[in-house]
Amino acid sequence: MRDKILNMLEKNSRIDLKDMAVMLGISEAEVANEIADMEKEHIICGYNTIINWDKTGEEKVTALIEVKVTPQRGLGFDSIAERIYQYNEITSVYLMSGGFDFTVIIEGKSMKEVAQFVSNKLATLDSVLSTSTHFVLKKYKDYGKVLDVPVKDERMLVTP
Repeated sequence: MRDKILNMLEKNSRIDLKDMAVMLGISEAEVANEIADMEKEHIICGYNTIINWDKTGEEKVTALIEVKVTPQRGLGFDSIAERIYQYNEITSVYLMSGGFDFTVIIEGKSMKEVAQFVSNKLATLDSVLSTSTHFVLKKYKDYGKVLDVPVKDERMLVTP
């Protein structure tokens, strides 16, 4: 049951509890209690809105930063990740396999602001060996949602 609720919420976090209950064949109270339990257990960690910032007047720059680190003895990667995700500029931190250890996603008002954060705060952390910053030029799909659906010309071609 939990998986079905989670899948529904992942697709539409604004879905009505009554609608969920009908689709699942259980009571609205059972759905509400299950969601409350999953929030307490940190299975559900929050609810987000996906925004296409390119359609607003707000300037935002997103960057993915590859970070190589030296794990600390007895603490591993967790303590380093915790230091990194404490910064407000950081939106996501992922432990990775492959040629680098973390992918860090950051948002800023300009490329310069992101670059200054990387050089002044992130790269100066004791455990950080190197960083490689990749700026997002355009988002087409984010969190499973297409951001800018192209409008197709539905008019019929008329030729003489």
